[in-house]
Amino acid sequence: GSVPSMLQNEVLLSFAFYSTILIVKMFVVAIITGQVRLRKKAFANPEDAVRNGGLQFCRQDPAVERCRRAHRNDMENIFPFLFLGAIYSLLDPSPAVARMHFLTFCAGRIAHTTAYLLQLRAPTRSVAYSLAQLPCFSMALQILLATTPYW
Repeated sequence: GSVPSMLQNEVLLSFAFYSTILIVKMFVVAIITGQVRLRKKAFANPEDAVRNGGLQFCRQDPAVERCRRAHRNDMENIFPFLFLGAIYSLLDPSPAVARMHFLTFCAGRIAHTTAYLLQLRAPTRSVAYSLAQLPCFSMALQILLATTPYW
């Protein structure tokens, strides 16, 4: 049998691996948020509050809001990475260079979430954020350079 074409593309496989790690990380943050809501009895919806002790528990909590901010920051950064990484992968970059882009972003985002949820001392979180932005800027620039002739 023939090997699916994606399995022959080292860059696409690397992108698929790191992207999936990041999406699983986002699911984990969502699960943590739910657990913190239960522990703090701070529910977003009246029906959840009523089920867990009463309408007075339909309220905000600083710990829950921190989890939500971490999740929103993921969406603001990981979703663009998914687009940029997919297009960048189609530009036939060096597999080793591409892997460094994906690994750097992934490690930066895991460090960012860790710093956010564990309230690590500043500037840990912003350094992690900045580190993760570098490969995104690099990929965006390479995509723009490759596509400029077709503008």
